[in-house]
Amino acid sequence: MDINEHCVVALTWVLQDTLGEELDVLQEPTEFLVGGDDLLARIEQALQGHGPGAELALHLEPEEAFGDYDESLLFLEPRAAFAPEIEEGMLIEAASLPADIAARLPAEHLYTVAQIYPEHVVLDGNHPLAGMALRIRLKVHAVREASAEESERRSAGTGFFKLQD
Repeated sequence: MDINEHCVVALTWVLQDTLGEELDVLQEPTEFLVGGDDLLARIEQALQGHGPGAELALHLEPEEAFGDYDESLLFLEPRAAFAPEIEEGMLIEAASLPADIAARLPAEHLYTVAQIYPEHVVLDGNHPLAGMALRIRLKVHAVREASAEESERRSAGTGFFKLQD
């Protein structure tokens, strides 16, 4: 079976930045719904018509991947509002932020604790790979029809760095 608009594909990949630094390696075949919310649109387009055993190498510009970096999604918040054990690099869902902060920030984002200072914390609502051009080498291991449940859910259960919409 070849990949089409609504099927499930098992992939492995190596994701790199443009300098060749590995950002992610998916070594075990993992299933993704094509035509749902699991994969980036550019990857879905490239996979169309390929079958098991196919290998593809793609270059993704930021707008084809996780968008440009948006400085308006950086927020300075009072350090006292956060628990003492907060650490740089932590990911916090908007709903898990202190209530007064959550009320002011866009609710649909996942925030990275970018920096911690004695008086404030810098929260970054950008995807961690925003603003980056990426290279990805994919291998197709299997293709099957999507179940009704997967189609309805718009996912085979795994997302491609799906930290936010």
